[in-house]
Amino acid sequence: MRRTLFLIPHELGGLPIAGWGWALIVLAIAFALRMILASRKGSISATLQQEGWLWAAAGVLVTFILPQVEVRNVDGDPIGIAVRGYGFFLLLGVGTAVMAAAYRASKFGLNPDLIFGLAPWTFIGGIVGARLFYVIQYRHEYMADSMTETLRNMLAFTGGGLVVYGGFIGGFAASAYYLMRHRMPLLKLGDAIVPCIFIGLMFGRLGCLMNGCCYGGRCEPGSWAVQFPQASPVFHEQLINGELIGIQIDDDTRQIVAVQPGSIADDAGLEAGQTVDQISLDPSFLDDAPRDVPADQAAVGVALSVDDQIYRFSPQQLPPRSLSVHATQIISSISAAVMVVVLWLLGWWWTRRPGYRDGALMLIGFVGYAIIRFGLEWVRVDEAGQFGTGLSISQWVSIAVLLVSLASMVWLYRRGPAVETSPATAGMPQTTPRQS
Repeated sequence: MRRTLFLIPHELGGLPIAGWGWALIVLAIAFALRMILASRKGSISATLQQEGWLWAAAGVLVTFILPQVEVRNVDGDPIGIAVRGYGFFLLLGVGTAVMAAAYRASKFGLNPDLIFGLAPWTFIGGIVGARLFYVIQYRHEYMADSMTETLRNMLAFTGGGLVVYGGFIGGFAASAYYLMRHRMPLLKLGDAIVPCIFIGLMFGRLGCLMNGCCYGGRCEPGSWAVQFPQASPVFHEQLINGELIGIQIDDDTRQIVAVQPGSIADDAGLEAGQTVDQISLDPSFLDDAPRDVPADQAAVGVALSVDDQIYRFSPQQLPPRSLSVHATQIISSISAAVMVVVLWLLGWWWTRRPGYRDGALMLIGFVGYAIIRFGLEWVRVDEAGQFGTGLSISQWVSIAVLLVSLASMVWLYRRGPAVETSPATAGMPQTTPRQS
């Protein structure tokens, strides 16, 4: 886990980077050089008319927006702009997927420019859908004292908090709207880009690993197990349920069922049969946290009330890492990589066969992910059972996606071959495409 890859410092030489500082100075110099170049060509007015809005937007960004996204330490002081591991891998996945999709589009006889026009719709729709799905599912985590703070919490997606299924639904809906509006071939394009979606997922899950989210359930140490550092979500969860301090608590009676010999709890004198009135993270130890790290990465202690007696354990008393959990992020990333290879090779072979129906490869991709995600949920513990069952919301969505995809496949082959014409192929040589 590495939630923050690096920090762009708050200030350099006593002058802030963002706001009324170095970034604005660099932008002003760049603007002046651009105007000098335009004056030599006698086109200052035309340049301002064409580019003025862009320079103005950049000025607003560095002066007013960047200072708001700076991370702060435990005292609330800005310490810099964080380049998050999650956001880095998210953008890496999007960029790689778009380039791969443009390549595949050309092999399917489509204009690659179609991908670059479609990409913003898919990306924005995917992010909105993924974030909306997550916020609705975990809405209690985002409510704050003011509407402004609540909205800010909801919009801070680069730190994690995206649901893949929400991204698929949002991205698909936005893409379908764009393609139908411009009368472009949805099914054929779906076949072209479906392996590329899994490229994005492969990198995205590595982002989850960096962020410490989407973790698995408890397991024994081994090749497919990971341990996360203090301040990670799984570390906090194991603190609250008592595992990290060595106690097992009955969920109904709140009594200590067992105390692990030699554990922190054992050394503190806790015994089986005692009642845990309350256990929570203890932020009182934040005063000792370093001031050059973001507040969300500062280690906290734990406090518990047992039979009306208070026990406090500092970060130094706690283990440096969580107990082992299933490496679901790595498993998911590898599964996505396998889907890329399978769909790419299957598309190369299947789409050349007589009687192939456009959209079938896309539906196979949906079926494959539904099966993989359903299985992965058994080793993930970040979603509770829904509708009175042990199935998580993602498993229920997987079932729905599987059934709809299979029904769509039957419909594709029952309706017979369809001929699609589209402006997406305008200007392209009318030759038989070599799919890949």
